[in-house]
Amino acid sequence: MTAKNKVPTHGSREREIDRLEKDVEDLRHLAGSADGEAELERIRRQVAELRREFYDHLGPWQRAQIARHPQRPYTLDFIGLLFTDFVELHGDRGYGDDKAIVAGLAKFHGRPVAVIGHQKGRDTKQRLVRNFGQPKPEGYRKALRVMKLAAKYGRPIFTFIDTQGAYPGLDAEERGQAEAIALNLREMARLPVPIIVTVTGEGGSGGALAIAVGDRVNILENSFYSVISPEGCAAIMWRDSTKAETAAVALKITARDLKELGIIDEIVAEPEAGAHTDYEAAARLVDIVLDRQLVMLSNESVKDLLDARYQKFRNMGQYFDHG
Repeated sequence: MTAKNKVPTHGSREREIDRLEKDVEDLRHLAGSADGEAELERIRRQVAELRREFYDHLGPWQRAQIARHPQRPYTLDFIGLLFTDFVELHGDRGYGDDKAIVAGLAKFHGRPVAVIGHQKGRDTKQRLVRNFGQPKPEGYRKALRVMKLAAKYGRPIFTFIDTQGAYPGLDAEERGQAEAIALNLREMARLPVPIIVTVTGEGGSGGALAIAVGDRVNILENSFYSVISPEGCAAIMWRDSTKAETAAVALKITARDLKELGIIDEIVAEPEAGAHTDYEAAARLVDIVLDRQLVMLSNESVKDLLDARYQKFRNMGQYFDHG
């Protein structure tokens, strides 16, 4: 990539736009005439267009940074904005309660459902409690317990994905991390209720997939979903984690790439500057998609639902070289 074509870092360009918006607000307080207001409105439109153009042309690595933004809405934020009567359920009835995964029962547009998702933390204390959103085996077993409870009573299941991946520590391996993930994949493939998955931040490898086998898989437009993080890929392929930006391009991790590859079903639009700038607007956009998909899936027979779900995931990753 030449210096001329190099895309500015997300942070520096966003700070530049923020400064312009602050200048507009400062001028607004000083303007008193009709001409002054008209000029301010013109400048405000220019700033909005600059922001829109910037976000429309972000590369994979820049979108990955947005997906990881510390103020991005997490599962509990979406639960508060999209669902009512939420009751959180804890523990896997075997070892303990993994706070990296939130799971419980709620209502969506008045209909009883189950909600499960990864939960990170806002500050250092919360991140430690939530293990930075990286589940251990008991987290996946808790999720499966709630899913089976939902299936027993005919409740559709919503899952929200936002994790770097499953926790790779020794204690997680000792308690059967791989087995817990594999069991979830098998069981989710045959749960007889609609399952709607939404990637809201970063979708990392099996840690994400363990609660992402569904009838519809959505992704917010600035989120990403990948078998490995760009940094991890760069460290393996080039033994240089600084080549993460190159790896992000090669991995095809963006929403548009995933849609073209058939990995996800629908891209959910975000507010103009990203979901982290307006939780309520982001939730409204998600709500429209989830409501429409739930109505559609609820009209399908269990057999058709399971057959389509099975074929959906069996067909992923099949490529043919016609050259």
